[in-house]
Formats: sequence, structure tokens, C-alpha cells
Amino acid sequence: MTGGGTGGHVYPAIAIADAIRAKRPGASISFAGSPDKIEWRIVPEAGYPISPITVQGLQRKLTAQNLLMPFRVAKGLRESTQLIQQFDADVVVGTGGFVALPVLLAARYLVRPIVVQEQNAFMGLTNRLASRFAHSIHLAFEEARPQKVKGKVHMNGNPVRADLSKASKSEGRAFFDLERADKIVLIFGGSGGSLAINEAVATQLSGLLAIPGLGIIWQTGDRYFDRFSESVSAHPRLRLLKYIDRMDMAFAAADLAVCRSGASTCAELMLTGTPSLMVPSPNVTEDHQTKNALSIEKQGACELLPESLLKSELLDRIKQLLDANGRLLAMSKQAAHLARPHAAERIAEDVLMIAELHNQ
Repeated sequence: MTGGGTGGHVYPAIAIADAIRAKRPGASISFAGSPDKIEWRIVPEAGYPISPITVQGLQRKLTAQNLLMPFRVAKGLRESTQLIQQFDADVVVGTGGFVALPVLLAARYLVRPIVVQEQNAFMGLTNRLASRFAHSIHLAFEEARPQKVKGKVHMNGNPVRADLSKASKSEGRAFFDLERADKIVLIFGGSGGSLAINEAVATQLSGLLAIPGLGIIWQTGDRYFDRFSESVSAHPRLRLLKYIDRMDMAFAAADLAVCRSGASTCAELMLTGTPSLMVPSPNVTEDHQTKNALSIEKQGACELLPESLLKSELLDRIKQLLDANGRLLAMSKQAAHLARPHAAERIAEDVLMIAELHNQ
């Protein structure tokens, strides 16, 4: 398994690995990643070994780092080749990120089957390159379907934790002590938080709390919690949190989510049937969050609010959605319709089948 740099690449890989292990307890599974990225922490926490691969992304400006890039690429390819040979991999699964590219290229050189899983509506550079020689390609959005590929393309969605959808609305409200709220808005910017969303909410908070009976669950993210907890006054219908450990309870409690549109967030919203006002981050590669949100909005499961209009329109857009009960219900039903709760299992089945064919 290889993929990293962000949780959006790593968590799907772990979900696939878990599904493989559930179906084939004797399977040997190992990860390849970068020691200075998120995978180095969360993969071992999930119970899997991980090996270091040297990698360097191309800097857009002319820097001394770019001069070292050919040497780092060569080292990463050598490390990847040695790892695949020593582990004797039957299949190499890539979920995106720069670190996956040398591993997938080494797999091609060693004639090992390759499976690619793309989370976003726009395929990232690593997966675009790997899809040209992959045996199997798994997508979450039809818009990401590559042209002229030899491998089979499967629309199986993004692997997410199935337990996210098990909590009830009453359990979620009780968990956050918001049983008396008429409606609840969940606001978060991913695990790291979003400064733009936090600033907009802080600006419009008095207007939001002026809505009768509205409860607010606001996750700032670790980096921004101290700043906003010091400037925001306590309120009986406000839950200001650094991090939400129980996102199952948060989604269950929410009548509307205000959030980014990363691939994992999108998959979680679909699985839980949560209506959403998506604010795509404009600072991501190939603007893939906007493409994700546009795809979901086109199918009636969310509304899109550009970050440039966040401060000026956030309050009015939330009011409009909360006042339109039929709209929220329709968005919820459509989100649930788009969910693919068995994505990890389907991908795991494909990986195991390819492994068996390779061993014949």
C-alpha cells in the first residue's frame, strides 16, 4: 500500500488494508510512505508496518531543492524497488500523493500488478500517470474517469468508516448536550481546521446565534482553537471545539454541515446523508475541491459557497437552507443515494482477485 502527504490519501489506503485483512486474515500488508508526512504517524497507529521512501515534489520556483530532485527521485526508485522485491508484493495499491509515484513505477518495472484508487473528481498527477499502466482503477467520481487506459475502471466510491452512520439523531444531540435545539449546524474545516471558515463564522456568529433555537457545533482545528476560544464568548447553544473525536455523533446531530469539500469529507457526508454547504479550498492542487463540490451539487446533495463570498454570504445562505425544510430533506436523501458504503470491501475484493491471478 502506498499513498500519503495528506489524510485524504492515507485514510482510504488504511480502509482498504483493513478490508483486505478482514477478508483474508493471513494476508501480509505493508505500507510505503514519507517519514515527514502524516502517514508516518497514522499508519503504525492503524497497526501496519511502513517503510520510508525518499521523495520530493517539484517546486514551482527555481530553487536549490529542484537541483537535488533527480538524485532524490533515483534514490526513491531504488528504495521502492528493493522494498517490493524484499516484501515480494503480489499487488501494489496506490492512493495518490508524490510518495506513491516511485513505488508504482518500481512495481511496473518489476512487473507487479498495480491498483489505483482516486478519491477526487479530478485525478491527481501520480494517479494520472499510474492509471496508464495500472491493472485496475477505482474511482469515486465519474468526472475522474481517465481516457485511453488499459486497466479496468470501477466506480466504487471512497472507502470510509462504516460506523460513521450508526448513531441516531437523538444520540448525537445528547452527546453534545443540544437536545433542546430546534436545528443544529455543524461547522468544520477538516481535521486541521480552516482559517477562512473560522474567521467567517466568528464574524457572523452573533447573527447565527440570533436564529431562534439554532445550535452550533464548531470545530476550529488544533491550530486555531486558542485564537478563537479567547475571542468568542460562551453561549448555551454553541459548542466550540478544538477537535471532534466522535464525528459519527456530530453528523448524526447535524441538520446542515458547513465544511470543505475534500474527498474524505464528501464521502462521509454521503454515507451519513448530511446536507451540506460546501466551501472548497482554493489552495489545493488542480482546484480539486471545487470539482468535487460541483459534482455533488450537480446531483442535488449540496450547495457550493465560494471562499471569496464566505464572509459576505455565509449567514444568509445558512438561513435560506434552514428555512427550506424540503430542500434539506431532498439534499439528505440525495446524499444518501450517492453513498457507497461498501467501497473498501469492493476494492479489497479486486485486490485479492488480482493477487490470486498473479500467483497462478
